[in-house]
This record gives sequence, structure tokens and C-alpha cells, in this order.
Amino acid sequence: MSSGAEAIAKVAKAAFEVSQLIAAAERVHALHEIKKELEMNKQAILSANEQDMAHAEAEAAAGRLAPSLVKRLDLRSVEKWDAILQGISDVAALPDPTGTVSYARELHDNLELYRVSCPIGVLLIIFEARPEVVVNIAALALRSGNAAILKGGKESARTAAELTRSIQSALARTRLPVAFIQTVETRAEVAALLAQDRYIDLVIPRGSNALVRDIQNSTRIPVMGHADGLCTVYLDESADREKAKRVVVDSKINYPAACNAAETLLVHESLLDSVWFGVAGALLAADVRLLCDGPTLSSLNSPAGLAALPLATNPNLATHVVPAPPEAYTTEHLALTLAVRTVPSLPAAIAHINAHGSHHTDCIVAESEAAASAFVRGVDSAGTFVNASTRFADGFRYGFGAEVGISTGRIHARGPVGLDGLVTYKYILRSKDAQGHIVGEFGSGSGKKQYTHQPITATELPF
Repeated sequence: MSSGAEAIAKVAKAAFEVSQLIAAAERVHALHEIKKELEMNKQAILSANEQDMAHAEAEAAAGRLAPSLVKRLDLRSVEKWDAILQGISDVAALPDPTGTVSYARELHDNLELYRVSCPIGVLLIIFEARPEVVVNIAALALRSGNAAILKGGKESARTAAELTRSIQSALARTRLPVAFIQTVETRAEVAALLAQDRYIDLVIPRGSNALVRDIQNSTRIPVMGHADGLCTVYLDESADREKAKRVVVDSKINYPAACNAAETLLVHESLLDSVWFGVAGALLAADVRLLCDGPTLSSLNSPAGLAALPLATNPNLATHVVPAPPEAYTTEHLALTLAVRTVPSLPAAIAHINAHGSHHTDCIVAESEAAASAFVRGVDSAGTFVNASTRFADGFRYGFGAEVGISTGRIHARGPVGLDGLVTYKYILRSKDAQGHIVGEFGSGSGKKQYTHQPITATELPF
């Protein structure tokens, strides 16, 4: 298997190297060709997706697959299909992230230094279930000039294969190598590819914490980690009742299987007999199961709680509110389930999130600017929001066109990773002196040249 993996990685590296001498405009042309090809092959792709869905639903019915994974597989809605195509157009319209000068200095007369953005190289991207990720990542890889090897979940194998065929058919009509975007199907291939540090430059796993940690422990290649989405909404003592209902409910129910859906709700103790009733009622009306700590549970069962949420009009109060087990606050539920805990203060809320969250995206609902300011600075997450649903944590919504994932790390890229997260930089030094420049001519002695370090105004290389 290693020889096969080496061949895949070697071909990807060769495709990357060839592409570096092809104009960026050709990569944009390739994106438009991919969109056309997907539109032409829509029926074949959706037919493959239907087969994947049927198999996944049978596995879920047998208890061998989580229902949340089944939801992630489905491409059949008009909205999702249109979003895939629109994502390609959006990425194609973004500025080229490569070739941008971020630092330029004249070191001496006719000796110029430029720091220029450039692609990372070959990306190995491993993801679970969602087949549209094949297109999202292919688009971002192409626009940023990176070759990519993709491995999706076995549940979406048929859909991913059809999508890859369309992408490679489109690439065949351009000057870019067809092997610029490749997919592999088995875990054995991934395990062998993780040893190809000579050819692969970055691994991006999208999935569970266990998946990310397993890959980090299995390779010498740098890993851009995307761990669990343990997102929290905190209701500050200054929270507005109606605003809290809107933000909490959307954060939980808009797409419960997403990594940016809320999994924990923290309630300031001063709200237990007021705002909490309204939020709980809205969640129960949306069929959300509440795993409550002692104070929030007691509040709902108190005379005031039963008056605010009478059983006659809130039947889910009897079936959907249960005591929270200890693991509730460290579990990514990926369903209509929300863990609820009472906190005595804003510092306690921040401490809870930093200790139990996954550093993904967290939100405060507050009217106090001082509380909002402390929250966004004190919470150590890739996204800290004020009065806005955690579901906004998304590359498309941020205007990135698409994303390869959400990085919960702190080095190179953090949060939704779009084009800027897929480039690095190189230093380019050019001498325009008739004899060239040598270091031996510089120093502190008599007759030695001195560095000038004068800034140069430049946004791109002048040659």
C-alpha cells in the first residue's frame, strides 16, 4: 500500500510544481469549468447521493450509524445544491491570495528583498460524511494554488466518486494537471499517505476530536486541527429576553448536526425566574431536550416555572427536561439536545467555557457592553460572538467563499480556514547590481558596505 500511496503523493507534488508556472487566471478558468461540469452531471451525482443516503439510513436504522451523520450526507435539497455551485463562483471571484507582497525593503543600493505569499504545496484533507466538502476544498485548493488529496467518509463514497469525476473532467479542459485534485477511498491509503512527508506538506482533518488526535499521533506532517464543536451560549445578567430566545434557539436548531451548533447553555443565576423561562419555553417548543443542572431544573419545576410554562401548553416540559449527567457539558450532542448550567457570574461563565469547551465558537447574549467586551477577550476560542448565533461561524458566511474547516489551533490559521489560511510566504531577494551582491562586502570595517533597510512600496513583485 505504501508504494501506491507514494505514487499518489508523488503525482500530487509533481502537479503542484507544474502549476506554479501557470498563470493564476487559469485556476479561475478551471473553477468555472468545474461548475459547468457539475451542472451537466447533476443527475448522476444526485443518483449516487441517493444510493449513499439509502445505505446510510439502513445503517442508522440498525444502530450502526449516528442519525446526525445521515443528515450531513444529503445533497438533494435545492438549497444545498445551489449553495455548492454558488460557493464555486464566490471562490472564483475572490482576489488571488498568492503573489501578494507583505514586506519589501531595499537592503542596499539595488539589493531588494520581498516577502511574497505563495501556496503551501500538497494538502491531504480528511473529512467525515459531508460529500460537498469535496467541491468546497477543491475550489479553495485551486484558487490558492495548492494540490489536494481528499479522503471522505465511506458513507459518502459514491457521491464523492461522482464529484471527483466531474472535477477531473473539468481539469482535463484546462492547462492544469488532472492530478491536481485527487481522492482516495480507504483508511489504509490514508495511513500510508500520512507517512509521505516528503511530498505532502499539510494534513487537515475535519471530524471528531478522536480523528484529529489519531492523525496528529500518526504523522510527521504538520496538522491543522479541527476538533469537536463544543459551542456555548452564555446568557448574561443583562440579557434581553426576546434576543436571548432568538439567538439560543437558532444556535441549537438551525442545523444541530453542525460543528458550530450550540451544545451548552450557561444561564446567569439572576435570570432563573425570568429570561430562563422564556428561553426554555422556546427550546421546548422546538423539540429540544434539555439536560439541566439542579438550579435550572428546580426553577422550571417551581410554582413560578409551572405558571410561566404550564404543562397544558408545554407538554414537552414533562418529557424533554431531565437532570444533566456529568458528561453532558463535554459532549458534542449533534442533535436536538442541549446541556444547561447555572453560573454565578461572567468570570464563572468564561472559566467554564475555557475549561469544558473546544475553543471553537462561543456567544454571549448581553446588553452590557462591559460584559460583552470582557467575554470576547476572556474566552479563548477561535470565534467569540455577541448577540449573534454561533451558526455564523462559517467560511461562506464570513465571505471566504467556502472553507476547508474550522481550525481550533492557534498557529498559522484559526477559525474558518479560507484562502488566507491556505497560503504561506517566501522571501525573494534580487540584486540589480552589475556584479551582483555578496555578504563579504558588508560589515563594520573601513570600506565595508552598510545595510540601508529602506522601505519599498510594492504590493506585488516588480518582475
